[in-house]
Formats: sequence, C-alpha cells, structure tokens
Amino acid sequence: GAGKSTVLRVISGLLKPRGGTVMFEGQSIIGMTAPHILQLGIAQIPQDHSLFPNMTVRENMELGGLLLRDKRRIEQRLAQIEERFPIVKERAKEQARSLSGGQQRQVEIARALMLKPSLVLVDEPSMSLDPKTLVQVFETIRQMHRAGTTVLLVEQNVRAGLAIATYGVVMESGRVRMQGPAGQVREDPEMGHLFFGGTLSGA
Repeated sequence: GAGKSTVLRVISGLLKPRGGTVMFEGQSIIGMTAPHILQLGIAQIPQDHSLFPNMTVRENMELGGLLLRDKRRIEQRLAQIEERFPIVKERAKEQARSLSGGQQRQVEIARALMLKPSLVLVDEPSMSLDPKTLVQVFETIRQMHRAGTTVLLVEQNVRAGLAIATYGVVMESGRVRMQGPAGQVREDPEMGHLFFGGTLSGA
C-alpha cells in the first residue's frame, strides 16, 4: 500500500521505523512503548473494529480509562463522554457485538477520548461502512476536532477525507507525493488524475 497505516502504527509505538524520528510536543517518541505513548496523549483507533464483542459498551469504555487508575476519575470522565456521545449511555448495558458497524465506530471514538488525548490517530474509519453511516461517523470526527483534539486521519476515500481535513498529505508507495491545505490539495490537477480519473471540477 501507500504506507499510510504504517505511519500511524509507528507514531503509536506499535512498529519501529527503519529511520527518521517522530516528534511529539518537542520530544522524540521513537523507542517508547505503546502504553507510554498513550500516557503522553496519543490514542489510536485502528482500522478494524476493536471493541471487545462479548463485553458491554460500558465495560469497553471503562477499559479505555484504565490508565486513569482511579474508579472515581473513570466515572467522572465517562459521564463527560456520555454527554458528547449519547450512544454510550443509551447502549451501556448491551454487548458491543449488538451494535452496527457505524455504532461500534462511534463507541471506539468515544473510548479513545477517555484519557483526554491531545492527538487521536484514526485509521480508515470509512472501512465497511455504508454512505449514510459514513456521514455520521465523519461528523463525529468533526465534533472531536472542534472540541480541541488534533486528529490525524488516514482515509482511502480521498474525497471524504479531504472534505473534513484542514491539511492534507498524499502518500504513494511510502513517500509523500504532495501536501498542503486540504482544499488546495483537493483542487490540485494532479489529484484529479491520480484518484478521480479526471479534473475535480468535472467530477
């Protein structure tokens, strides 16, 4: 592939890079363990659904706050999350496997916010979602960004990804092909030929 998901796994500490470095808030995080990176404020939502299917929504959420190491703090944070994500409260006692793909994705996003990360890595959120559900999930990502969380989004649906991004980076075979403000990247004639089979104005 282009190497997009690999970049996220390197940032989150799940893969070691062959070279280069990753800087976060002024320090290199290369060589740090994934739990340490999570404690620093970087959370990842993987491409595949990651909820524990036989656990309830609430149990999944509580696991997301495990590093808080205090039941009262977990309860307080969960109450805050429930205000932003009603589904977490509405389906709290139901097993995660009973949720639709889009609902699972929303709970995954909510769980990622339990530790109040400053950066959330979101890998291919549109995977296996129908168009209507995709709109809902992307709106959830917008809300997360508007609330002050930086989002690094990897998305194969180029149109959808650039539509909600502020800055875009296009990768091809592990290399950066182009980058810039999302609107500028989207309108670049080269993008039309690379991904859309013609100019965007004619799409």
